[in-house]
Amino acid sequence: MASNDFVVVVLAAGKGTRLKSNVAKVLHRAGGRTLVEHVVHACKGTGARRICVVVGHQADEVTALVSPIGAKTVLQQPQRGTGHALLIARRAIGSAKYVMVLPGDAPLVRAETLKALMRAHVESGAAATLLTAILPDPTGYGRIVRQGNDPASGRVAAIVEQSQLAENQREINEVNSSIYCFTSAKLWPVMARLRPNNAHHELYLTDAIAPLAAAGEAVMAQIASDPAEILGCNTRAELAEVDRTFRRRAAEALMDSGVSIQFPESVVIDAGVTAGPDTFIGANVQLLGRTKLGANCTIGAGSILSDMTLADGVLVKPYSVLNASQVASNAQIGPFSHFREHVVLGEKARVGNFVEAKKVVLGRRAKAMHLSYLGDAKIGDETNIGAGTITCNYDGVHKNPTTIGRGVFIGSDTALVAPVRVGDGAYVAAGSVISENVPADALAIARGRQTNKPGWARARRRELAKSEKPAKKNRPRRKKLSPRKRVVRKTRRR
Repeated sequence: MASNDFVVVVLAAGKGTRLKSNVAKVLHRAGGRTLVEHVVHACKGTGARRICVVVGHQADEVTALVSPIGAKTVLQQPQRGTGHALLIARRAIGSAKYVMVLPGDAPLVRAETLKALMRAHVESGAAATLLTAILPDPTGYGRIVRQGNDPASGRVAAIVEQSQLAENQREINEVNSSIYCFTSAKLWPVMARLRPNNAHHELYLTDAIAPLAAAGEAVMAQIASDPAEILGCNTRAELAEVDRTFRRRAAEALMDSGVSIQFPESVVIDAGVTAGPDTFIGANVQLLGRTKLGANCTIGAGSILSDMTLADGVLVKPYSVLNASQVASNAQIGPFSHFREHVVLGEKARVGNFVEAKKVVLGRRAKAMHLSYLGDAKIGDETNIGAGTITCNYDGVHKNPTTIGRGVFIGSDTALVAPVRVGDGAYVAAGSVISENVPADALAIARGRQTNKPGWARARRRELAKSEKPAKKNRPRRKKLSPRKRVVRKTRRR
């Protein structure tokens, strides 16, 4: 089969009103990409000469997504149905011998399935070949009516929408996927005769099938081996189901390549993620975007990695959030570490509990183990960053750099006021605020001098105790009575 004889047309102009969204249907996301991106990636895998995407609602946004992948766009304005969309794309199709048409909201279709459809179409010499599926519950789908009502027959008589099914057609469970291959010479004469004879006054591509069959042209159907591939995304529930399918596929693909996943049903893995053999992925991990893991890595439970690149043997402890950064072999991160962006971690470097980093290079065997913020900094090999260290990189207007050399010891609770440099082998005393450069091999101390006052605490406690004692009330002093007078007073009381 010469796939170069095909041009692919992706119909992506619709709004998708059933999603109840201001976002065009094909721009909704599942499996880490928009729906239309999934479709275009599948089409690229067929080797077709050209991919044309018909756009309409939010055309600029759709174009911005598909153009970098290599697709051309054609504007359908206004939108007058799928048949109208294909006619709009005719100039872009040009002289191609064959046309494959598919909707932009069928993200689960695989390149292998499309290639098989293209091959079947060419080998059969048909005017049109449809991709169909057998569904236990075909509600909502157009049904495939075969010639002679024989499902084993390769020929299709018509596609009948659910609202127009005759009583004897309601039991049909072979459904239309809206994915077609056409022979151009047979297609265009029929398309020219389409009329908007329906409630919406639109031109439907499905209406081209019956005239081809009635004219004696061969209209064939190929049943998809996996019915899930034809699923569209007309509702939020369908969108969620498609997303689950993508996650399951991604997890299965990684496990097939030698990756262990603790609870495959709990992880979220995007379509572009790769991982080397003997890597372990814990429960509730999310691997997003273009994340690439080497061999023998461990990703702890609850961690989220987005657009990360990890070399072999990296350990990410639980609940770390890492974005758009690079980690060299045998480095350790976490738990509860946060890489915001553009962090480069050297070989065997370690970043630990509650350390946040952004635009930082941390050298080989360098360490920042506890409660630190490191931003816009370059930190040399074998350097130790003490707990509570902060690079004060923002002066309210600009971000400023901090440079720390090799083998430096930064004491706990140090604030490095950028721009500032600390030379190789230097020590910075704990609790210092460093606002000037520190020479190599120097000790920098920048804090108030300690003063001890002997006995001060004891005196202070006494003073507090005295002030807290309740004051005595001034009462008139009672006279002491003689024994005889006391007896007389008691007698009177009786």
